[in-house]
Amino acid sequence: MVSASAIWGLSGIFYAKLSHLPTIEILAHRIIWSMVVFGGYLSFKGRFRSLFQKNLFLFETRYLLICAILISLNWFSFIFAIQTSQAVQASFGYYVFPIVAVFFGYLFKGERFSKYQKLAIFLVIASVCGLAFALRVFPLISVVIAITFGTYGLLKGYSQLGPIESVTIETMLLSPLALAILVYLFLDPSMRAPNLNIQDYIMLFLSGLLTGGPLILFSYATRILSYSFVGLLQYINPSLQFLVAIVIFNEPYNFGHSIALVLIWLSIAIYTLDSWRLESKRL
Repeated sequence: MVSASAIWGLSGIFYAKLSHLPTIEILAHRIIWSMVVFGGYLSFKGRFRSLFQKNLFLFETRYLLICAILISLNWFSFIFAIQTSQAVQASFGYYVFPIVAVFFGYLFKGERFSKYQKLAIFLVIASVCGLAFALRVFPLISVVIAITFGTYGLLKGYSQLGPIESVTIETMLLSPLALAILVYLFLDPSMRAPNLNIQDYIMLFLSGLLTGGPLILFSYATRILSYSFVGLLQYINPSLQFLVAIVIFNEPYNFGHSIALVLIWLSIAIYTLDSWRLESKRL
């Protein structure tokens, strides 16, 4: 779980090396090579053919297409944030996501907030306002990342498939569009980066491993660890993203960022401690 979160958290360094390429081209390669990685993994495990059980496949694809669109928007937003020196915004998006998930549970699953969860949500809203003040602009990337990932997680909760199987179908559904984008870019050189070298192609292929590897590690971790502990360890990801943005990318950091970060961590602490309290009561 730590390895998966660390890879996700440090992935901004990888995508920064591809900043000379259009975001849409990187995304198209990421979709195609992720499909190859996930498909290869399921074939190795002997589980690929089970994806095409008629009734299950038809049931799943009805909303996995929406999931595919959401995760592609999420991936695009993250890559775009790295390329445009807005990695701090991306990190805040993944900080905010768990609280967004709680809010969606209230709206769509009939879950109810404890008083501490209400406080955590209020602090998250305050942190977004604080980030907007620090950036002098509405943190659109943070909001898009949090909402797309939160909605994605909500829909995935209704899936009868495992996480690897479902994301394999998602990348399969997106691959025709991704391939069409690459063909279009190939036929119109003015729309793509000139003089791609072998290192670029290798890194574009590795984007599939960078997507698939951590998710496979994550799926194994969730079978062993408690859900609340998994939730806590996931904060390694945005924390590393934030450090990469400030220390490696040298993005601007001011007092407003500090206020927003403190509010985020307060909400995380309150939410996590309350989750442990509620889980201990159930046990």
